[in-house]
Amino acid sequence: MTTTATSAAATPTVRLPTEVTVVNIGLPLFEDSIRNQGGTAVGVEWRIPGGGDPVAVAALARLFGPQAAIVDEANAEVVRRLDQGVPMLQGIERAGAVIPGMGERTVLHCGPAIAWADMPNPLQRSVHAAVVAEGWADDVSAAADMIAAGDVVLEPANEHATVVPMATAIGPSAPVYVVGNEAGSTTAFSSINQGAGQVAWFGVDSDEAIERLRFVRDSVGPVLAGALESKGPIDVLGLASQGVPMGDDVHMRVQATTNLLLRDLLGHLVRSTRDDAVPVADFLSGNHLMFLNIAMAAAKSLVMWAGEVPNSSIVTTMSRNGATYGIRLPGQDDRWFITDSPPVQDALFYPGQGPETSAPDIGDSAVLELIGLGGPAAANSPAVAGFLGGRMSDAIAATRNMQRICAGESGRFRLPILDNVGTPVGVDIRRVVELGITPAVNTGIIHAFDGSGQVGAGVAHAPMECFVEALLDLDARLS
Repeated sequence: MTTTATSAAATPTVRLPTEVTVVNIGLPLFEDSIRNQGGTAVGVEWRIPGGGDPVAVAALARLFGPQAAIVDEANAEVVRRLDQGVPMLQGIERAGAVIPGMGERTVLHCGPAIAWADMPNPLQRSVHAAVVAEGWADDVSAAADMIAAGDVVLEPANEHATVVPMATAIGPSAPVYVVGNEAGSTTAFSSINQGAGQVAWFGVDSDEAIERLRFVRDSVGPVLAGALESKGPIDVLGLASQGVPMGDDVHMRVQATTNLLLRDLLGHLVRSTRDDAVPVADFLSGNHLMFLNIAMAAAKSLVMWAGEVPNSSIVTTMSRNGATYGIRLPGQDDRWFITDSPPVQDALFYPGQGPETSAPDIGDSAVLELIGLGGPAAANSPAVAGFLGGRMSDAIAATRNMQRICAGESGRFRLPILDNVGTPVGVDIRRVVELGITPAVNTGIIHAFDGSGQVGAGVAHAPMECFVEALLDLDARLS
């Protein structure tokens, strides 16, 4: 009896918890269920490194292991160049006179190299418009015949120190911004933004679009060139660093930075004695994306400098032509890693438009995401938040994801909403492949086939395949 009583007294009392806090790894369905019942749950996003591909995992093990010291040293120098170069807007010149290797029957286009027959409809239309604006053909039908016959040389702008947004195509008479980065002795170029409406950079080849190209060439270019000559060089990213705290990501939303530029140029613009100064002023005042192309040229001047560093895992080209998506690594300027261009996944469409009418992701403007603008600056931009669910927390999450795959932090682009942390800089293919997170690119959307122009805007996520290919190539070069 005594033994039995003692055993019973020693038996612990089991009490069920009245409150449970859950850490969930994996599918968010489980943590959502806990929260819906009033509980507390913390979600941990976990993915199998490299998607579980044993070849990619082995490459990651080497690039984060025995080869890490070489790669990390190179990456530190690449980030330094991306963050500390000072691109200066020096002026506007005729494309054929200043762009290296551009012939007098050459049209430069966005994205990786692509044959005429393989170009998507919007890019073909933009090339039509450029050829007619050059005076090489009387109309778009004659332009199409001329191009198909091989009488026009088509080459990627990126391979000529140039970047162009959306479906832009430029001929030798087009005016281009000249942006120099003295520290790296690099000079980059971009077209003048054509504005909104019926315009070639939105894949339109109407008479109105062609006339806009001529107006930009014959009026906007000369008036702006005169103002810039009077003003002197402008610190491009100095303006962008002011625009980011004002709500710009300097990619999808560029209003604040454009206004800052026009403020600096205003006195010089009003002194113009040209007869077309007033229509040019009207055009500039209504073109809220004007600074976009200038920022792109500035970014290109930095990635060109960074591209001289060998053995780095940081992306220095990220571009798409509406059919293919390509990236390049430092020290490998002649090597593209290419896959299909994806649709713009997080999108808001104009009435009557949708995924079925939308062209895949297109343009060279993703160069901005490589230097800390665009997606990396999403956190402080209410405009970008509107495409990600409408909440600033969604925009912050986009920036946080970019932090996870970038090697550094900007010293000039600060995010007030995140206690003035710098935007993430330097997309590292090792982190992209390991975590299964690709860069998010803020972008416009154009009609896939009818030439009507813009149908919406959104956030596109780069395809993983080109990053895996680049990773394996880097691993092979260092092994």
